[in-house]
Amino acid sequence: MLAGELAAVRCDLEDFAAEVFEPFGRVDQRRWGSVYLRGLLMDGGRKSVEPMAARLGEDGNRQALAHFVTTSPWDPAHVRARLAWRMQPVIAPAALIIDDTGFLKDGDASACVTRQYTGTAGKVTNCQAGVSLHLASDHASAAVDWRLFLPRSWDPASPEADPAKVARRTACGIPPEAGHVEKWQLALDMVDETRSWGIDVPVAVADGGYGDTAAFRLGLQERGLHYVVGVSTTVTAQPGDAVPLTPSYSGTGRPPAARYHEPARSVKSLVIDAGKHTARPVQWREGSRPGTGRSGFKRMYSRFVALRIRPAGREIRKAVEGPELPACWLLAEWPAREREPVQFWFSNLPEDTPLTALVRLAKLRWRIEHDYREMKQALGLAHFEGRTWRGWHHHVTLVSAAHAFCTLQRLVRAPKDTAPA
Repeated sequence: MLAGELAAVRCDLEDFAAEVFEPFGRVDQRRWGSVYLRGLLMDGGRKSVEPMAARLGEDGNRQALAHFVTTSPWDPAHVRARLAWRMQPVIAPAALIIDDTGFLKDGDASACVTRQYTGTAGKVTNCQAGVSLHLASDHASAAVDWRLFLPRSWDPASPEADPAKVARRTACGIPPEAGHVEKWQLALDMVDETRSWGIDVPVAVADGGYGDTAAFRLGLQERGLHYVVGVSTTVTAQPGDAVPLTPSYSGTGRPPAARYHEPARSVKSLVIDAGKHTARPVQWREGSRPGTGRSGFKRMYSRFVALRIRPAGREIRKAVEGPELPACWLLAEWPAREREPVQFWFSNLPEDTPLTALVRLAKLRWRIEHDYREMKQALGLAHFEGRTWRGWHHHVTLVSAAHAFCTLQRLVRAPKDTAPA
């Protein structure tokens, strides 16, 4: 459901807006929050303030809308918490999914814009980067938290600070205490925030941009969370059955560290040594295209190898008290037609976890790409033309609310169509 059905569900939208905007302290904030949602849901190209105001008729007060999204002092965290509470029982999330997306910019005046890599463009380009956390299950997902990544060039305390960008912090409304924080740490901060709202989901999913960082994996584990995270081919590990040698110790000086017989090896070489014959076929869901699946849709199917391994690296060694590196799962996708495995994940799920469960969680990350596509193409996620820190956080929160409303409408009106969508 988007613009074509908006009139038929107007009352539903008003009820939804009243619920998620209940924390607003003023009546005018609740009113313009509801109007902004309608503007995002209406047909039309750009979903920035001026074109939305032109489409909203008698509610199209451009100045009031611009003030609401850019300047009005409401806390987006309160709205995000309401969204999380509203969506958790509907989605019944199997995992928290963490990722980031780029907001392409032509100029350099917007908060935190710089030249950096973004998967949105597939290259280094001028953009902002937003990190998001989504509640997700096989049939639905919703973005419930966001952070705007502040590059080192915008941080006055960084040796890489750009004086011109630092000088724009005040005009962009960047809080004085906001400094450069790595994306994986922003992700952990969002996990902590959503848990403070009472949202307790025991599994986190992320791609290799996060999974390659041992500190991120350790942070999730310290919080009592299981994870299934992508890793690159060069990440190293010991085989699961490797036993460290404990050097003799005379009792004087610092005891020598235990070492393994062989150096740690790349995850790719560990899987190749296990052999293609160890790969097992798994179907994790049915897609949206016609095919031979039971529901008439194409089966999402491949072959996977699962090995017990011991991730290596300096950060892991520092975090371990004993001589033995902790064991976890290495999952690898090795399609029948490929000579080598094509994708890898680490997971600290229990040793008796079935292969199908590992695969379904690893592949659940498609939901976040689906959310980004819907929010950008239909709801104007990347259309915000303001330049301020507060305006960016307000806009992405309101787009998340619009997306959540669309998700609720789909689940209520056509539940049989949502699973493969």
